[in-house]
Amino acid sequence: MVSRRLSRLEGHRRKFLAVIDDTPECQRAVHYAGMRAKNSSGAVVLLYVIANADFQQWLGVEEIMRAEAREEAEAVLAKAAQALREAIGIEPETVIREGVASEQINSLIDEDRDIAILVLAAGSAKEGPGPLVSSLASRGQAFPIPVTVIPDQLSDEELDALS
Repeated sequence: MVSRRLSRLEGHRRKFLAVIDDTPECQRAVHYAGMRAKNSSGAVVLLYVIANADFQQWLGVEEIMRAEAREEAEAVLAKAAQALREAIGIEPETVIREGVASEQINSLIDEDRDIAILVLAAGSAKEGPGPLVSSLASRGQAFPIPVTVIPDQLSDEELDALS
């Protein structure tokens, strides 16, 4: 169970959470989250999760790998944030976490009680809709807030019309 959402209380804004990863569809989720936030006077949170499994090396090598992963995460988030600023005029919050993506998403949702909607985009690859959407569909328990999954076949115009 998740803590009570505060986004509708005075002094709070509803936040749309989009997860940044290396899938091509994540930019569609970011765009949709930005449009929904703009159209509802809300905000956007961009989350990048660095997998802990990447750091199973000797301590010195692990520290270098962790620093490189953090730099990459910062660069990817900066690029996504800049695209959101230019296309929609929204300044997003950015968050970098380490661990299992689904656990970090849940943790952030629990900590930031203004996050009200998780936005994911389905991919069109033959392997499936993408790692996060597949994870969500196969979980025994769902995320503690509503999840919007953007279908891959929507055009940009259709996506904007829905947001």
